[in-house]
Amino acid sequence: MAQSEEKTELPSDHKKQKAREEGNVGKSQEVTGFLALLFGFGIIFFLFPFLVDRIKSLFVYVMKFSLDDFDNIGTLNLAIFIIKESVIVIAPIFLVLMIAVIAGNVAQFGFLITIKTIIPKFSKINMITGFKNVMSLKKILDGLLITLKVSITLSLGFFIFLGFLQEIPNIAFLNIFSQLIWLKDKALILGSILLILFFFMAAFDFYIRRKQYIQSLKMTKQEVKDEYKQLQGNPQIRARIRQTMRKMSSRKMLSNVSKATVVVTNPTHYAVALKFVLHEDIAPIVIAKGTDLLAIKIKEIAREYNIPIREQPKLARELYKLCDIDDYIPQELFRAVAQVLQTTEQIASQMK
Repeated sequence: MAQSEEKTELPSDHKKQKAREEGNVGKSQEVTGFLALLFGFGIIFFLFPFLVDRIKSLFVYVMKFSLDDFDNIGTLNLAIFIIKESVIVIAPIFLVLMIAVIAGNVAQFGFLITIKTIIPKFSKINMITGFKNVMSLKKILDGLLITLKVSITLSLGFFIFLGFLQEIPNIAFLNIFSQLIWLKDKALILGSILLILFFFMAAFDFYIRRKQYIQSLKMTKQEVKDEYKQLQGNPQIRARIRQTMRKMSSRKMLSNVSKATVVVTNPTHYAVALKFVLHEDIAPIVIAKGTDLLAIKIKEIAREYNIPIREQPKLARELYKLCDIDDYIPQELFRAVAQVLQTTEQIASQMK
């Protein structure tokens, strides 16, 4: 019994879609972080001349201020200028980072908007469950992975930065703009090395998160069966629905027997009701057919409405086999049906 309850089956497309609608998707924050870092470095180096010009203008503007300028109006103007320049410098970087975060998420699980993840669920407020979640093996492993990644990053960055420190004494004698150029070059080296490291970290984290996501959605064999029944319908219910539809169809079909011109039988197992109105129908039409009990019912209705019944075993079987309800009879049966209709008309004329 315990074995049957193990979640050994891969999640179905329906379960993954349902989880997606609830905001439960497989994603890695490392991938998003890597793209944000990549785009961030890219926009900074792309706009570096522009950023240097803005910082230069800010520096020159501040340096022009003297102690006499620091009155209420001067201080306000200085604050407005600093805020404006800061926004001009930060806005493109912020915009690119926002695009990178959106792109990182869309690249992993597509475009998705849902509010279910932010709707509070009071059923989840449980101290025991919360403590179990905090102390779960998954959380512990996640903590160890984060610690390992931070340690590797800091160690690598520290050793690279130590090499840069040896150049500091010489850089200290350069003007601020030369120092910015030196800082740009070193940042490019450091950023490139860290980006390579973060790329492999993101790829590894994405692989782990996807496995965890699939593992969390795995199903038991019973869940697979229940879902199939839910989607396809219970076989017993479907059989009952088909039976009901057949009954409704039979009732409608039997109601058409009263409009028949003749009923062809074999004589007990088959009955086919034909309708043909001269100058109205292009050919005889099958308006009802049945076997066994249904055939008996068709003949009973035919007798009730004084509709001729003709015993033609071979023709009855052929009509039943080749025609559906509301079908014109096939061309190869025209002669045989015409003879039946002619005989029926002759008998009706004699009775009159």
